[in-house]
Amino acid sequence: MSIAIHVLEQSSRTAEEAAQACGTSVAQIVKSLVFQGKDSGKPILLLVSGANRVKEGLVGRMIGEKIVRPDADFVRRVTGFAIGGIPPLGHAETLATYIDEDLLAHDRVWAAAGTPNSVFPVSPAELLKACDANRIAVHD
Repeated sequence: MSIAIHVLEQSSRTAEEAAQACGTSVAQIVKSLVFQGKDSGKPILLLVSGANRVKEGLVGRMIGEKIVRPDADFVRRVTGFAIGGIPPLGHAETLATYIDEDLLAHDRVWAAAGTPNSVFPVSPAELLKACDANRIAVHD
């Protein structure tokens, strides 16, 4: 997968900021959200449309384990990145990865590239393959 990183003048830390900076809809922004398996303690990465909020109970039922939000230190340790700039791939550890099926409705989406002001465009199909992700519904 070829990636062209765009360094932005303004922050793209939130989905709204990223959408405005990229000239696209919030729905086409990829939020890379790290969760933790409640029992296993394993890191779980959800690639979520910027327009959606994760229903943790639903996701837990779909993947077979309750999920919880870990602290920022855990996120940095397993990804190698700070919250607000986490890319969908290239992490310090292998993460079980799931992609919001709503992202797959778009020809192109924008994801963080490791800092709060860098992003890259990618087709959702390429992202799904590159991340070895499983499709999932994250909301009702």
